[in-house]
Amino acid sequence: MDRDALADFLLRHREALRPGDVGLGPGVRRRAPGLRREEVAQLAVMSTDYYARLEQRRAPQPSTQILAALARALRLTPDERDYLYRVAGHSAPDRAATEDYVAPGLLRVLDRLTDTPALVLDALGRTLVQNDLARALLGDVDGLTGWERSAIYRWFVHPDTERLHYPEADRDRQGRAQVASLRVTYGVDGAGSPAGELVRELLRRSPEFERLWAAHEVARRFEDHKVLVHPEVGPVEVDCQALFTEDGSQTLLVLAAAPRSEAEGKLRLLRVLGTQEFVGGAG
Repeated sequence: MDRDALADFLLRHREALRPGDVGLGPGVRRRAPGLRREEVAQLAVMSTDYYARLEQRRAPQPSTQILAALARALRLTPDERDYLYRVAGHSAPDRAATEDYVAPGLLRVLDRLTDTPALVLDALGRTLVQNDLARALLGDVDGLTGWERSAIYRWFVHPDTERLHYPEADRDRQGRAQVASLRVTYGVDGAGSPAGELVRELLRRSPEFERLWAAHEVARRFEDHKVLVHPEVGPVEVDCQALFTEDGSQTLLVLAAAPRSEAEGKLRLLRVLGTQEFVGGAG
């Protein structure tokens, strides 16, 4: 671990960012450029004291989980993230297999989307990050790990809960679309990839997936119009727009309601209420 290089790297990248770059308000007058230490700690979900000790060369070696959180908070490119890991005494993560890195370009767009649900997914349907309104509409997945983070996996393994987000009449179409999208990734990455691992797991656990997989449908959705069902506000009609990274490995999914529509009003209500439970709600 190169404490000097790590501290200088964190400091320079913190100073290079502005609050608006990471979706924060300007706050009170700043005496120095860049983000404050407490703001980086907040974005990385760690204590301000620990982050300060990293910059002061006094902290123990950070874990790979902490480094992944810092890379996201500081909006590092893949090359910058690899450097961060190495000066902290770890091997750079496998770019093809990592589940905790979000493309900075997608994050910059997501930071500015405060009035519409938006989330970043990887090619296997795993939610990497979601804004507050997506969390309120679709549920908070931050506590999920492994394949449970994949909407494709949950669709076939936990149908009694995952499919409640969709009207019953639309569930067959959504299931086919999930499998067709996974087929695209499987075709690119091959049977020995994480996509192949997910396919084998679903073939083992879901006869429905096995039937749909055998149909060999291949399609990646760039846009869609759908109805999502919230347990308290009811059906919400949205247009789905997908923005892909250049290599297609990650997708920013934006769920926008038509202006002045009933759905827009429901999203405004969810924005106020957040993920809190309604009185008499499902709990």
